[in-house]
Amino acid sequence: MKILANDGISQDGIDVLTANGFEVVTDKVEQSDLVDAINKENYVALLVRSATTVRKDLIYACPNLKLIGRGGVGMDNIDVEYARSIGREVINTPGASSQSVAELVMTHMFSISRFMNDSYKQMPSNGSSDFKVLKKKYGKGVELRGKTLGIVGFGRIGQSLASYALGSGMKVVAVDMFTEPREIEIPIEGMDNPKITITPVSDLNAVLGDLDYISLHVPKQADGSAVITSTEFGKMKDGVRIVNAARGGVIDEDDLIQALDSGKVAYCALDVFENEPNPREDLLAHDKIACSPHIGAATGEAQARIGVELAEKIIAYFK
Repeated sequence: MKILANDGISQDGIDVLTANGFEVVTDKVEQSDLVDAINKENYVALLVRSATTVRKDLIYACPNLKLIGRGGVGMDNIDVEYARSIGREVINTPGASSQSVAELVMTHMFSISRFMNDSYKQMPSNGSSDFKVLKKKYGKGVELRGKTLGIVGFGRIGQSLASYALGSGMKVVAVDMFTEPREIEIPIEGMDNPKITITPVSDLNAVLGDLDYISLHVPKQADGSAVITSTEFGKMKDGVRIVNAARGGVIDEDDLIQALDSGKVAYCALDVFENEPNPREDLLAHDKIACSPHIGAATGEAQARIGVELAEKIIAYFK
């Protein structure tokens, strides 16, 4: 059985699949050519990340395609409901990248607390001539310890982030539609790992004014609108710092720029953008936004886990 991993798959995943009798092809097929390629080569499974979309027309046109796999968490680039309604299997890897995404969020929170994004840009060209000026410019950083972090969406990634944040001395407020208590383990090498119980709240608006930092781990709302708009910005404390490593469009980008320019938001970090892979240039150039190109799960460790998790689910389905 042939599998097309159109956005790639780790060698670990390929090895597991090959050992179980599957042929894995990783040659990239352009979106417009996918239907012809899938039907011509009789692929039984299509694996994607965020670069390839799998919409109703493609699914309908490929009757031999039995399984669609998303290497990652969000499946907004796949028409999941339709696929399942006609008997196609749709899988993802919700747990494999949690630690990597959480570490990127922590990286961004440290960065936007000490102006590192702008400092990295300015020092090579101006550090020699304007050292004292830059030192003064970046002289009002803040510490994470003792600050309150709001984690919006408390699934696997949110809980992994909570573990890191608690270990850094932050207070964590979780917001989630499911409000049962969660036990968060804080790994400490060579010691018995302490555990802290966090009970999420369901009303984001009720806690917005208490948060020093906000990290988003939710999709857009059901109607496709943003979760954070001018309404939510208005309820935040002045000088809040925000990270979005979830999905582009979860924050209204026009409203974000206004909140940054007004000082309501001190700094923002974005790993995802509304118009990927062509994000707005005014976001990329804004001196209060730290940007990365959707790399939350882009570690060797996470990609290995994603590949193996996909492989195991594929094997379980077909065999």
